Amino acid sequence: MIISKDNMGALADAIGATQTVYVPGTERAATRFVAHKKGEPVVLGGANVRMPPKDLLFPATEKMYRWKKHEGQLSLETEAAAHEPFTVLGVRPCDMASVAKLDLVFLTKGFVDEFYQARRDAATFVAVTCVDPDGDCFCEAMGVRLDAAPAADVLLVDRGGAYEAKPQTEKGEAAVAAWAEALGAGADAAAGDAVEAHCTLNPAAAKAEERLRAEDFDNVWHSVADYCLTCGTCTFECPTCYCFDISQDVRADEGARFRCWDSCMFTQYTLMAGNHNPRADRASRVRQRFMHKLRYFADRYGEGLCVGCGRCIRDCPAGVDIAAIIDAVATAPEHELTEAARTVQADEAKKEAAHV
Repeated sequence: MIISKDNMGALADAIGATQTVYVPGTERAATRFVAHKKGEPVVLGGANVRMPPKDLLFPATEKMYRWKKHEGQLSLETEAAAHEPFTVLGVRPCDMASVAKLDLVFLTKGFVDEFYQARRDAATFVAVTCVDPDGDCFCEAMGVRLDAAPAADVLLVDRGGAYEAKPQTEKGEAAVAAWAEALGAGADAAAGDAVEAHCTLNPAAAKAEERLRAEDFDNVWHSVADYCLTCGTCTFECPTCYCFDISQDVRADEGARFRCWDSCMFTQYTLMAGNHNPRADRASRVRQRFMHKLRYFADRYGEGLCVGCGRCIRDCPAGVDIAAIIDAVATAPEHELTEAARTVQADEAKKEAAHV
């Protein structure tokens, strides 16, 4: 199915007749995915939105359940009911890759988060190929293709003045069939060849991950900590950060529990009883963030956590650059490694020799 770019507003109107549809827009002084209003134009090109679609599946603040005591009896009421269907239109490949990583966290390893699953089951994701990557984007270095989004239900392939809608799941097949019926012949348009693009930023991510498995880069973490503000901007704008805290609102004999986004960059994040904090200094928190993105997540799930969207680079008030950090780790000369790193390397060499 070929849809003219001029008809994207009509497509959003057609989807919006039966469910909420989220499109790139501006709300609360930031670009993000906002609920489409009938009759408004929809433009999917241009710069990626500042805030990723993460909050549509994993809200910044989410009520989990209510509790109430009455005549000595305690009752609980969960908030994780079935969610109303909704469509997210115009997701970039990097953000679609981030959804797949959140799926790993919330839906695998023997535990299913019912709150996340309710929204995930209700969502239809329509991705669009990226033809205008920002100068801070490096998704290709992280294994993401600009012309593919395998986790999406429908992929819109940019063909100049029109999009080719390619369904990729059963949900996507149903969606495209409904679009064709709603738009009719008005959806057809002349289509050229698929538009190709590539990122200009290409850090050595594979090499960095390899070295992080055997070496310690204290010099890098302390250097970054010298100017990092640990403000948490990077974690809140990141499409794959998923840390949260659980709090409660208690009023007499009733109350509610809710969770909200947290950040490993905050001092209080690892604060324990007795005022013990295993990551009290900035360097240890910086190390944890980048090791999790580039190695720890891969150890657990078989792939890295960063999708190379570039948001943390663009909006860091202190100029912390994850791409530069990746290259620093990948290219650090041997003489800059710590004694601990050399010990690890020696141990690994012994293990390899023992297996020969």
